[in-house]
Amino acid sequence: MDRVYEIPEEPNVNPASSLEEDVIRGANPRFTFPFGILFSTFLYCGEAASALYMVRIYRKNSETYWMAYTFSFFMFSSIMVQLTLIFVHRDLAKDKPLSLFMHLILLGPVIRCLEAMIKYLTLWKKEGQEEPYVSLTRKKMLIDGEEVLIEWEVGHSIRTLAMHRNAYKRMSQIQAFLGSVPQLTYQFYVTLISSEVSQGRVVLMVFSLISVTYGATLCNMLAIQIKYDDYKIRLGPLEVLCITIWRTLEITSRLVILVLFSATLKMKAVPFIVLNFLIILFEPWVRFWKSGAQLPNNIEKNFSRVGTLVVLISITVLYAGINFSCWSALQLRLADRDLVDKGQNWGHMGLHYSVRLVENVIMVLVFKFFGVKVLLNYCHSLIALQLIIAYLISIGFMLLFFQYLHPLRLLFTHNVVDYLHCVCCHRHPRARVENAEPSFEPEARQSIV
Repeated sequence: MDRVYEIPEEPNVNPASSLEEDVIRGANPRFTFPFGILFSTFLYCGEAASALYMVRIYRKNSETYWMAYTFSFFMFSSIMVQLTLIFVHRDLAKDKPLSLFMHLILLGPVIRCLEAMIKYLTLWKKEGQEEPYVSLTRKKMLIDGEEVLIEWEVGHSIRTLAMHRNAYKRMSQIQAFLGSVPQLTYQFYVTLISSEVSQGRVVLMVFSLISVTYGATLCNMLAIQIKYDDYKIRLGPLEVLCITIWRTLEITSRLVILVLFSATLKMKAVPFIVLNFLIILFEPWVRFWKSGAQLPNNIEKNFSRVGTLVVLISITVLYAGINFSCWSALQLRLADRDLVDKGQNWGHMGLHYSVRLVENVIMVLVFKFFGVKVLLNYCHSLIALQLIIAYLISIGFMLLFFQYLHPLRLLFTHNVVDYLHCVCCHRHPRARVENAEPSFEPEARQSIV
């Protein structure tokens, strides 16, 4: 049977310039077991089951407020997860009543996981056979400091399995930052004020903590892929370990500080937390309004202006949820065609961590001087010091990653040391000279001053 080749649309690649470059034929990608899909489904089901169990316990004990908040966090994240999977797979334009029904009863991730497993088993049975329909994909890679254009064939089945993986990566972020973060924060708060630790609540907090850590790690990986869409990116175990430690320390210290601050001031802490979240939420829209630009129309060609606005609002809510607990690794720009700033914006990163560090110090000081001893039977000064040190260590791992472990750090016009030197000395740093400097995309080489 003759093979049919498809060249997917890649708006960031100029076909005329690509033909002039030397293209290296790469090995065809091999399909791997979808561990990430299974793990994401396990986290979703585990957190949902433990949340519903705690709702039942709170209702049995007539704890109405605790039950309402626990159920609300579960429902909001679950609905957003279903909408995300439907949007990525574009099910509204397809005749799949079973999938839509499973999404309606909040079991969409389960049926999607089964579809991915069936696709994997089909590929496994046909291993070694050539697919009649393949696509040609071209990506750039940095090999020994040199930029190389690589081309390889991707079968239709492998591309479908990759779409499932990408959908679950986005689903994990939705679940982590719109469900697990508020759930973990609230359950920890309930544990402090109730002075008891139930087994069901511990299970729910463990699932939420794992979900948040996993979602934050995926957030970094997806941010790199979005910024450098033309490049084939590989992250080794050391890079993933560094990101995981960085995100775990950053999120846990931030959430514990928020809980201790809330438990100290009770309702007086609500205006501060709400104002903090609203500033993050409306900041992209204020910059969009000041730019005078129009809404982008390239999100989905079948969307109306109302549909586009709904998608942008959802993206903004997710962006605010991420930045409330950790750095999003991307700067949202609603006026741009790609919706994000693809430059290596060191200023945005420095501003975020500076503001968060000041906030954390203020909240820790409030807990230290006004915290009630009934909350914790430990020294408040020691707790405050440990939390600030943990956050500073997370910043250290973040700087370590960008300075030495970032897979495309050779593309940086300035690295972390250059930026810190620029800030400390108040003068423009000298550009770092690379041994073999390739020709880069103009938008990837952004100045930091």
